[in-house]
Amino acid sequence: MTPTLLRIATRKSALALWQAEHVAAQLRAAHPGLAVELVPMSTRGDEILDRPLAAVGGKGLFLKELEVAMLEDRAELAVHSLKDVPAELEPGFALPAILARADCADAFVSNHYQDLADLPEGARVGTSSLRRQAQLRAARPDLRLLDLRGNVGTRLAKLDAGDYDAILLACAGLDRLGLAARIRSLLVAPEWLPAPGQAAIAIEARDDRPDVLALLRALDDADTRLTVTAERAMNQALGGSCSVPVGAWCMRTEHGLHLRGLVGDPHGGQLLHARADGSDQAPEALGRRVAASLLAQGAAAFLDTH
Repeated sequence: MTPTLLRIATRKSALALWQAEHVAAQLRAAHPGLAVELVPMSTRGDEILDRPLAAVGGKGLFLKELEVAMLEDRAELAVHSLKDVPAELEPGFALPAILARADCADAFVSNHYQDLADLPEGARVGTSSLRRQAQLRAARPDLRLLDLRGNVGTRLAKLDAGDYDAILLACAGLDRLGLAARIRSLLVAPEWLPAPGQAAIAIEARDDRPDVLALLRALDDADTRLTVTAERAMNQALGGSCSVPVGAWCMRTEHGLHLRGLVGDPHGGQLLHARADGSDQAPEALGRRVAASLLAQGAAAFLDTH
């Protein structure tokens, strides 16, 4: 029997609520007559703001409470930023839909400087992402890198208070919140790599609810699923999480898929790069091949120590 109501478990941040409302609107459009409600809740990832995510359990902290809500039948689905979803889901869950990806670039945000090159020596840059730190160290070893946690509004407020000369955020998040005017310049692939799955919205549901999964699959974007599957397979083969500095970017080509990956040292700024082309019939194999190339270059040394 097809459900007539779907409840979306979501974090309470402005960006998470925007993403959940976006999914709700698409579900209502795809299935006229379907009722969709939001179930906002707080997660440990939202509550622990005094330490880097890597030190308190990683991005999976953003998922746990939402998954419990689904297990307890308080919600049928959860909406996540795909980059926050671990490479391997908890048993009993699936990702039936990945929405069309937005701009996956990182945004350089500053009130006084135009771009990374414009920053004076010793400028203070805020980011808690080890991936961003590694690439910043490689590009500008003179900068002072400072931790920056909290939602988008909190981070911008800290910049405006003068705590930082610049901060790095995801372009997609600023766009979705109507804050694109805060972006001074973009850090774009292939010169600068985003997080695996960055700018894609994922829908998670229990894998024992075929009735729910069938409704959600209507929102799946085939091209996005292909490219992020390659990125996430690379990340998984590297043992990647938010506690390791891994970047990945995959694009469709006329011949299949092209994947670039990096592993970096957020302290010393050394970056290891790899890239490969592969079939769009085997995105996981492409991801594993790029991971193997990175490991052959010595990536394990960075992955084991961060």
